[in-house]
Amino acid sequence: MVTVREGMREYLDFLEVERGLAANSVESYWRDLRRYEEVLAERGRGDLDEVTAGDVAEFLASLREGDGEHDPLAVSSAARALVAVRGMHAFLVKQGLAAADPARDISPPAPPKRLPKAIPLADVERLLEAAGPSDGPRSLRDRALLEFLYGTGARISEATGLDVDELQLDDDPVVRLAGKGGKHRIVPVGSYATQALNAYLVRARPALAVASKRAAVVPAVFLNARGGRLTRQGAWGILQTTAERAGLDDVSPHTLRHSFATHLLDGGADIRVVQELLGHASVSTTQLYTLITVDKLREVYAAAHPRALG
Repeated sequence: MVTVREGMREYLDFLEVERGLAANSVESYWRDLRRYEEVLAERGRGDLDEVTAGDVAEFLASLREGDGEHDPLAVSSAARALVAVRGMHAFLVKQGLAAADPARDISPPAPPKRLPKAIPLADVERLLEAAGPSDGPRSLRDRALLEFLYGTGARISEATGLDVDELQLDDDPVVRLAGKGGKHRIVPVGSYATQALNAYLVRARPALAVASKRAAVVPAVFLNARGGRLTRQGAWGILQTTAERAGLDDVSPHTLRHSFATHLLDGGADIRVVQELLGHASVSTTQLYTLITVDKLREVYAAAHPRALG
């Protein structure tokens, strides 16, 4: 029978020689597997064929809970250690050194869902006001871009990929957005965004388009200073410059999209409607935003109810 220590050595030799992993990476694998071996020894498992799925699950639990000698590991670190264990058992079975793979059905812990970052309405208004400090073509474009992102919840790639004929700003303003996977959706355009877009399209876009040296007119709504289509990097730069001017930190291209969704839900919008506006394929993605609004409800409840706090 092959012992756990012998199996570890075989696997580490494979990683170093056959896979050509760097010494630091092999060392990391060794530390994770050494801790695994210690847990197995505590459970009386010295040979590979004695190890069960329950032993592997117990090892994972010990990583997350910690013990007298080890602090609890974060989800990412525990998942990394389990990957090392799963890799070793799969390798040993393939090499004929073990009869079964007890780690096959033990999945790494899922990372916690990251809540979308949204900013308060007052900060959104500060950002938008800072986007148009003058009536120059670039200022009008910047204000229109940011008003559009917040007013429609569009992804920044959807905004930069938008063409003029996909924008309808008459009595019932709407935009046709091309989302992920080529899926299109129709989204209303609010009055503030409509005003900013009209000002830009009439007073600024023609001046920017003149700078283009191409024979054909660029169909993009948002143009750069050379008359070409504004890139995602260019839009990112506009947002960062405007955020600095407004005194706001940690504002990303998705911030306005997240704020759009969060403020809609705070205002009582149905989650299915928000899902459609955002272009999410599954409502479970949109439900992340409800976690934010529940936190807000708790804050209001704690502050307003006379017996909320002891």
